[in-house]
Amino acid sequence: MKKIVTVLGARPQFIKASVVSDAIAKTSTLNEVVVHTGQHFDPNMSDVFFAELGMPRPKHHLNIHGGSHGDMTGRMLVEIERVLQSERPDAVLVYGDTNSTLAGALAAVKLHIPVAHVEAGLRSFNMRMPEEINRILTDRISSWLFAPTQAAAEHLENEGIDPAMVHRVGDVMYDVALQHGSRVSSEGGLLGRLGLEPQGYVLATVHRAENTDSSQRLATIVDALEATAQNTRVVWPLHPRTRAILRDAGRLDALAAKVQLIDPVGYLDMVQLEKYAALIATDSGGVQKEAFFHGVPCVTLRDETEWVELVESGWNRLAPPDDAHQLVDAIRTGRGSIGRPVTPYGDGHAARAIAKKLAEMS
Repeated sequence: MKKIVTVLGARPQFIKASVVSDAIAKTSTLNEVVVHTGQHFDPNMSDVFFAELGMPRPKHHLNIHGGSHGDMTGRMLVEIERVLQSERPDAVLVYGDTNSTLAGALAAVKLHIPVAHVEAGLRSFNMRMPEEINRILTDRISSWLFAPTQAAAEHLENEGIDPAMVHRVGDVMYDVALQHGSRVSSEGGLLGRLGLEPQGYVLATVHRAENTDSSQRLATIVDALEATAQNTRVVWPLHPRTRAILRDAGRLDALAAKVQLIDPVGYLDMVQLEKYAALIATDSGGVQKEAFFHGVPCVTLRDETEWVELVESGWNRLAPPDDAHQLVDAIRTGRGSIGRPVTPYGDGHAARAIAKKLAEMS
């Protein structure tokens, strides 16, 4: 029996891991140990996913959050190394592009433990993004690079990665959407509690540092959402860090009077909000794809996106938060738009392909 240590820390990683952990559990040769770094520590951003998605509870909870990127990553590196020395796994599995991802990969490779990276090869080509640095470094030191799309595989090839290490398996988020999306309907649930009508509201999510740490960009987003709310209800599940920044900037109370601000929600509640929105405005990579999975138009509040195929096919439009009027116009014109029929994310069996590759390790 081979042991896999999976390092998780942020909300999107719990969602992705739910289907991969299930696939690993169904093999006869793999045993998984889950480590939760604590990067997302709010119960609505971590604990709820283990309950809703049937994931194994973490064996190790490191409770590391807050501080600068270097401080957080350094503390994670120390504690993950201790776990790996104790567990002595055959491989370490990491997801995406967070500080938890990089710390897990670094701790493993320095102990000569091979690394498997889910969502390998994504590139924004913006080196000011902490996520871009994390994903590039993780790819360089991984032994299995599980690419979700053809574009991601091509990025790795262009960077000189050994093609034998790259496996285009599809996107595990599509697996999740197929497995859990059907559990949600327009009746009751959070929509009922909030008094929302299907296709009667815009859903917003904002959390990336490039937006929240820039007073100008965040103010532009707030101005645009307040203006949109004059004609259409806007619902914004507010990340704790974003809430604190808005409060410190003196914008929170006025925003709350116009936009429906709610606390972070569980996975199934979020799926319901996404599935029945008229449009989603977001800076989240995962939410861009979830919008596509549910056939909902998306406006991405960034200068670029890793999911270029959604822009090219018309499901997503980029709207850099430089001018509030342009954002409002992008949201207005995006409503009701439909992209071309495309299938860039595989067949819904990415998790099974990942587990199969890991089970083949010698």
